[in-house]
Amino acid sequence: MMGGMHTEEPESAGRPHLDRTLLADLLLVPHGPLAALSIVEESESTNTELAAAVAADPAAWPAPALLVAEHQVAGRGRSGRTWQTPDRAALTCSLLMRPQVPRESLSWLPLLAGLATVTALRSTLGLDAQVKWPNDVLVPAGEPAGAQSDDEVDGQALEGWGSLRKVAGILTELLPDGGVIVGVGLNVSQTREELPVPSATSLALAGAATTDRSVILTALAEACISVLGRWTAAGGDAWAAGLVGEIEAASATIGSTVRVELTGGAILVGTATGFAPDGGLLVTDDAGQVTTVRSGDVYHLRLN
Repeated sequence: MMGGMHTEEPESAGRPHLDRTLLADLLLVPHGPLAALSIVEESESTNTELAAAVAADPAAWPAPALLVAEHQVAGRGRSGRTWQTPDRAALTCSLLMRPQVPRESLSWLPLLAGLATVTALRSTLGLDAQVKWPNDVLVPAGEPAGAQSDDEVDGQALEGWGSLRKVAGILTELLPDGGVIVGVGLNVSQTREELPVPSATSLALAGAATTDRSVILTALAEACISVLGRWTAAGGDAWAAGLVGEIEAASATIGSTVRVELTGGAILVGTATGFAPDGGLLVTDDAGQVTTVRSGDVYHLRLN
């Protein structure tokens, strides 16, 4: 399924439209992993739009299905945060899955999606991507060789982030019919001036091997289907699937000293030492007490 009318517009410099024909060939069955693919020119939020579309006509969205927006104008993150990116400067997509796993296993979804995103960025773009618990993907701060910047924090330690910067965010949602949506927002070609905060970066600024969004989307979709497929095959047991070790290896948080702003305002400081059975973050304080963190904002005080 290739949704939405496509009206040709002048290409922004270095920001072409997604190659719909190529993506259909690579990603749709029988050659690819997706049962349905829809690319729209604009969306307020691909997660919201996909959830509404599935509720309105479930038969039109056989899983796995992917909705991609050329331009997302009201993206949603954790705690109701919103953002907007320049047209065709980012990849914003939402993947519909219907995993046959116990409901309690679904808490692993953000970390699994993070692992898949890291896998795609490492293998395809040559970036040392890492996951910041629970749903941020980070890369080393930097710019392509020869670039000039007067940004004093570029490449330097930034409080709560070290020398890493956020390049992608993940938002997972459960649907009433048992399906799940995995949303990924990935900064691709933004300039430093187009980024909202100093802790953010883009693939272009990080020196990625390519900023071709069609190439990146293909790698991301394939990695997500592969990781989630292994998890589903193991009945939703991330440990039995061998995925927890891979998540730990991809984590910028495990082994780091962290400050956690817990829901309700309490502050926890300690070392992130591992994951709980449900994917919660284990933080050990100076007294040796271990706390399982399941929600809250995590800041890295000292990296591993």
